[in-house]
Amino acid sequence: MDKGFKKERFEKLGIKASVADRFRKFCKKMSKSQSMTLLMMLDFFEENGISPAESMGPNMETLEKRISLLIKKRMNGMISIMKDIEKNQTKPTVAMLQSLFEQAEPKDERPLMIEKKRLVFEEENPGKTFSDNSRVSAIEKSKS
Repeated sequence: MDKGFKKERFEKLGIKASVADRFRKFCKKMSKSQSMTLLMMLDFFEENGISPAESMGPNMETLEKRISLLIKKRMNGMISIMKDIEKNQTKPTVAMLQSLFEQAEPKDERPLMIEKKRLVFEEENPGKTFSDNSRVSAIEKSKS
C-alpha cells in the first residue's frame, strides 16, 4: 500500500486496454504502484514546466543552458580555490624551501682590490679626491 494514501479510496479511470497494459509494465519497471507512478509523472511535469503536448526542443535547450551555467560556476569556484591554495600554501612553502637550500654567500665587508688601491692612494695623497682618472694614475703609481 502507498504511504500517506492508505485511507484514500480508489477511483476508476477510463483508459484503453493497450494503454493500461503499457502503463502497468512501466509501473513494474519503476517498482511503484500505479497510483504512485502516475503521481510521480504528474509531479515531474509540473515541477519542470513540461507539457506532454509540447516539443522538448526549447525546454531542453534551457535545461542545457542551466547545466552549463552550473558547471561554469563550479569551475570558477574550483579555480578560485586553486589560486587561494597556490597563494597561501604553495608559494610560501616553495620560498621557505628555497631559502633553506640556497647557500647564501656571507657578506664580506672587506674592500675590493680597487678599493684597497684607493685606500693606498688616499693615504699617500691626503686631501685629494679619488676619481676614475686618478684611479688609473694610482694603479700606475703602485706598479712603478
